[in-house]
Amino acid sequence: MSFTPEIGLGYTILRRAALSPERKALTFEGKTSTFGEFGQRIRKLAALLRAGGVCRGDRVGYIGLNHPAFLEALYACSCLGAIFVPLNFRLTGPEMRYITNDAGIHTMLADNGLRSLVDQERDNLVCQRYISIEDKAANWESLESLLQDSQPLELIEQVDADEVAFIMYTSGTTGLPKGAMLTHGNLFWNSANTAYGEDFMGTTTLTCAPLFHIGGLNVTTLPSLARGIEVVLIRSFDAAEVLAALEKYQVSTMFGAPTMFLMMSQHDSFASTDLSHIGAFVVGGAPVPVPLINLYSDRDVRFCQGYGLTETSPFATMLETSMALEKVGSAGRPPMFTDVRIVDGENNPLPAGEHGEVCVRGPNVLKGYWNRPEATADAIDAQGWFHSGDIGYFDTQGYLFLCDRVKDMVISGGENIYPTEVENILYEHPDVAEAAVIGVPHPRWGETPKAIVVCKPGQTIEAAALLDFTRARLARYKCPTSVEVVEQMPRNASGKILKRELRAMIWPEK
Repeated sequence: MSFTPEIGLGYTILRRAALSPERKALTFEGKTSTFGEFGQRIRKLAALLRAGGVCRGDRVGYIGLNHPAFLEALYACSCLGAIFVPLNFRLTGPEMRYITNDAGIHTMLADNGLRSLVDQERDNLVCQRYISIEDKAANWESLESLLQDSQPLELIEQVDADEVAFIMYTSGTTGLPKGAMLTHGNLFWNSANTAYGEDFMGTTTLTCAPLFHIGGLNVTTLPSLARGIEVVLIRSFDAAEVLAALEKYQVSTMFGAPTMFLMMSQHDSFASTDLSHIGAFVVGGAPVPVPLINLYSDRDVRFCQGYGLTETSPFATMLETSMALEKVGSAGRPPMFTDVRIVDGENNPLPAGEHGEVCVRGPNVLKGYWNRPEATADAIDAQGWFHSGDIGYFDTQGYLFLCDRVKDMVISGGENIYPTEVENILYEHPDVAEAAVIGVPHPRWGETPKAIVVCKPGQTIEAAALLDFTRARLARYKCPTSVEVVEQMPRNASGKILKRELRAMIWPEK
């Protein structure tokens, strides 16, 4: 008789707590808890959720900044066979209401800063219970008071690999967000992919990217906890706080979007911060500008770059640190248990060097979109390939290079222009802190590239000089035809520049 091991998130963390009860698990705002203590809080939270009516398959929501309660709730849901739903803490009231009701959240947990947002919409929400994870508040139950009266759950539910662990709503850069259903199996195989690839975990990881985002949650955080590695958790990204924590806790690695590492490099304390203990910084969420790679390389810090999406749990490719300089700009190769291919508009595979849509297949690919069978069918074809909407190509050695989102590509006079290529050149200008390129209408060519830039502190940029800078480095048809200087870029919570908002500001009708 064959034996199928339990791989559910709840089982995994409680097994780790039993194996390594005295190891450091979580450090948050100066307080460290062991795996034994962490496991007991998870069991207590699971018991109180069950007592409040949460059953197998029910949804439990969390809205707030990074906090140990986020992870405790995620694991507690798994112990019950329930489904965790993390919400973006930057949502407006109507956006929060949409996701809450779309997911059918039974119990909502919130931190101090987000309770008022929930209260504004409470009469329109389907939630049956509201729990405050920090201070007591009117019309909210107190998590800490509930935990004091709760007895640890002894027997947890066994879950199958195909059962949904959490629903993570996509960032919604276009249209309404969709709830990606990620299973316990998806999460396990993502961890397996990292384990069979480069070991960048080290002894301590720092999490400052938002946990509601797949990068913040499942690149280093969940795999580290499963392996008994300490997680230093920070409520939200702050360059000075992160640099200080990296040195204080002798952190081995952290995950971040390129903009986070850019802001760290621009901080006054960057040069004096000891980074000698860093094994690698793991980067995802957007292509990494080449100048940023070189800047950290000068400090003997290399990036382990990866490409992935919420829908792929997230790793689809990884670039080992030893190839960071040789394959500058690449997102790496597919890991052990995942396949990636490039296809044309007819879904035919393309050879090396040809640009097309990036498609991913493997046990880490989502089950589907919550209550959206049509969207699921559009995204996952009959052969099981997930269509990412990203444009890329493989070189002859099988390394993936990303060009842009399909929707972000600029088509000028029949020529395809990939904004990332142009942005990399803009980043080379000594006075440019951030850059984005979008298409704007042109009477002859249909559209042409426009550069939107943020200046470095104390610097100014003349449009004509910046245009001349790009013309000396790019084919003429790729060069921006205009420049706009802005104070800051619109971003979502995961750090991605929202090009749809830039287009809406500059080209409203597109």
